[in-house]
Amino acid sequence: MKKIAIYGKGGIGKSTTVSNVSAAMAAMGLTVLQIGCDPKADSTRNLTGGKNIPTVLDTLRKNGDAELDELVVKSSTGVLCVESGGPVPGVGCAGRGIITAFEKLKELEAYEIYRPDVVLYDVLGDVVCGGFAMPIRGGYADEVCIVTSGEMMSLYAASNISHAVKSFGKRGYASLRGLILNAKNIEDENELVDKTAAEIGTPVIYRLPRSPFVQQAEAQGKTVLEAFPEGEMSLHYRALAQLLLDGGNGNE
Repeated sequence: MKKIAIYGKGGIGKSTTVSNVSAAMAAMGLTVLQIGCDPKADSTRNLTGGKNIPTVLDTLRKNGDAELDELVVKSSTGVLCVESGGPVPGVGCAGRGIITAFEKLKELEAYEIYRPDVVLYDVLGDVVCGGFAMPIRGGYADEVCIVTSGEMMSLYAASNISHAVKSFGKRGYASLRGLILNAKNIEDENELVDKTAAEIGTPVIYRLPRSPFVQQAEAQGKTVLEAFPEGEMSLHYRALAQLLLDGGNGNE
């Protein structure tokens, strides 16, 4: 079982990237489990027809407990989808919500029952508190990738996340695989990302071009692979998926 955590600043296109990679891996015949680790609970929307699925925390709040099939939704692409959810706004800690969700999935033996080939954790990277760092330090993920653009705040977040990963890595936890550039077409974007990667001491493993087909697919509540299976962006997501499975760098 390959376990990968994908981090990135909110709004950087991280969930879009993860859901398209999940769909690409599922199309290869792999059993893929995608776990959204963000209180917004929108990681899997493009896999589930543009609709939010019940979150682990909402289900626990409503019922007091939960069965596994209440927490895991299989998408039309075959991806197994889970959303951790978060606390009632203004009450409680979002990071603690992730920990609760992970503990419940473990208690219900989700990994043993579904036996995924790949687990992808989609994690908000604006902050790296105890809960959001859970995939890194809890033995859940083997490696971490960071989605960024050339924008200052996304690069700043990438730097912070990399420091956290490397700190935990010294204790035998997940290692940093590299950066994934999700282009915004800002001036000198490649150079800015390359500079940050050099400062962090990690490679840029893949560069996703900006494409209007991403937004068009999302407007349909679909991944790019569903909406435009033969398009250029689908080829990129398939290449990134294969890269994450195999190792090495992509379109450098």
